[in-house]
Amino acid sequence: MKLWQTLACAAVVSTAAHADNDVFVYLTSSSLQTQGMAMVLASQMQQQGANVSVLLCDGAGDLALKGHESPTLKPRDVTPAQLLQQLMSGGASVEVCALYLPNKPATADALLDGVTAAQPPRIAEKMLNPAVKVFSF
Repeated sequence: MKLWQTLACAAVVSTAAHADNDVFVYLTSSSLQTQGMAMVLASQMQQQGANVSVLLCDGAGDLALKGHESPTLKPRDVTPAQLLQQLMSGGASVEVCALYLPNKPATADALLDGVTAAQPPRIAEKMLNPAVKVFSF
């Protein structure tokens, strides 16, 4: 096999492996423990090499608001919002549902830096992609 063929095969394998590591976490629960566990599991997946995307809807959307406060969770004494920010610092993309801001009502200025409003066609494409693992909480 020639060098260019070897490199092309390696690129295809690398791209396929990368796509198999895409994780989409869809969180709607306003339950403190559910939010915390979703963030803990997403963090564990990220630490194990997954590319994590998070979509926050309904009560979970509040995690993406500047100044959001909630009780801390044992055993680490952190809030779900702090865990979300750790995920983001590790490279996770975070969006709120397209319906969240208009129904809060709030504007994009209320969101943490780096959090955006989701575009439904792009989210639907991600959810339909068989290479993306989808988890909902």
